[in-house]
Amino acid sequence: MLTRLRSLLTGSDPAETIDPDRRLQLAAVALLIETGRADHEQDEREQQAIRQAAQQVFGLDAEELEQLVAEAHAHQSAATSLYEFTSLINQHYAEGEKYQLIRLMWQVAYADGNIDRYEDHLIRKVAELLYLPHSQFIRAKLSVISADT
Repeated sequence: MLTRLRSLLTGSDPAETIDPDRRLQLAAVALLIETGRADHEQDEREQQAIRQAAQQVFGLDAEELEQLVAEAHAHQSAATSLYEFTSLINQHYAEGEKYQLIRLMWQVAYADGNIDRYEDHLIRKVAELLYLPHSQFIRAKLSVISADT
């Protein structure tokens, strides 16, 4: 089962015809889900922030959104590393899109009013894997925190 999920996400199975845009959506939402799980707590505000972020970026209707989130949960749970998601994003996202993804990760992390050290570490690691300059990482974090005050 893990092999099948991995092949779906990476597109390495030529028999599988998953839409490349859908794979990118799954990768991005899986990273948001990973952010929500980083502090080892399931907070409803973070779950809502994940759905709002996916809705904002991908413009899906409610049914499509729930299906995407469910699929992304499965991919995230089956993943062995962040590289599975970040490599795909690196191939297709420009720096501005990577910045936006990191900003959305900060929004998920801060949805409960607190940024846990595990959330901070995860987002820092993803930003590094996406080759996002540190200044952009900090700018995204500060923009989310300052928007709340």
